[in-house]
Amino acid sequence: MDDLKFGTRNKRGDFTPKDPLETSPLFTWPPRPMALLRWLPGYFLPWNLMFFALGAALWFWLTPAKSTMQTYEWGWVLWIWVRNTVMVFALYGVMEWRLYRARAQSNRFKYNAKFPADAPSDVFWFKSQNLDNMLRTFGTGLPIWSAYEVFLLHAWANGSGPWTTFEAHPWALAIFALLLPLIHEVHFYCIHRLIHVPILYKWIHSVHHNSVNPSPWSSLSMHPVEHLLYWSDSLIHLLIPSHPLLVLYHLNITGTGAVVGHIGFDKIEAGAESAVDSHAFAHYLHHKYFEVNYADGAVPLDRWFGTWHDGTKGGDAVMQARFEQKKARMNAGKSGDTK
Repeated sequence: MDDLKFGTRNKRGDFTPKDPLETSPLFTWPPRPMALLRWLPGYFLPWNLMFFALGAALWFWLTPAKSTMQTYEWGWVLWIWVRNTVMVFALYGVMEWRLYRARAQSNRFKYNAKFPADAPSDVFWFKSQNLDNMLRTFGTGLPIWSAYEVFLLHAWANGSGPWTTFEAHPWALAIFALLLPLIHEVHFYCIHRLIHVPILYKWIHSVHHNSVNPSPWSSLSMHPVEHLLYWSDSLIHLLIPSHPLLVLYHLNITGTGAVVGHIGFDKIEAGAESAVDSHAFAHYLHHKYFEVNYADGAVPLDRWFGTWHDGTKGGDAVMQARFEQKKARMNAGKSGDTK
């Protein structure tokens, strides 16, 4: 495909989509029903529907019986970890191989024209972004994800929490399912702002931001403390009437869903003249500029709090003006300390 039909390239070869990023019309006033109808397909496709399908497959075919999960035993606990590990290895691995190893579409639609493997760096273990990212993903990411899952499934099996069934409350659970991606985004925004506090950024979140030019394996490459915070959104199922199927859907939104912002390509080619939108640009800009787009815009928290970047030169100007104001406040504080 000719990516220049969909965007531009700078002198370094970096790709920028031609259309500015927009936050969702869910929270606009007055309401914009036509804009909402245009936005809704992208809310479901391709990612959230895929995460729900993964959660359903895990629940119906790959989750132990309720009686088994009533007690903590190594057999089923390790099974949860193994199936999650295999799922992430398959999904992330296919994307990484196709886009970054085989380079099936070269750097067409790639935000940063360079490939991480071509630039070894001392900030990564063994100077390899890929190896570093994979070791962190499988070393602490998957065990912590699986620990949350085991804890919640054990709670359900023992009736600990406000669990219900689709037969008893179909509409309530359906609405909860529809809202889960938005709930995840609000939680992610809150913990994301928290770990950008300088001391927490230095010791925790900087691990993730080492991948300035992210690829799929960067998605869950985090400090263990960040992993603990990242999956803590799943604990909402102990507060709101829920069902294990929704727990698994939610964990996939958070876990496998992390790949959405780290693909590094605006579109994934699916043929000579067709491609799938990645929806990765908002989070790519966060990796590029650090203090913008703490969330992805489905809930427009960044717009409300002044940290939204729409990917345009105008967005750059707004960001720079905010940085200058921040610098002025810091300088004023320092001069006050010397008096």
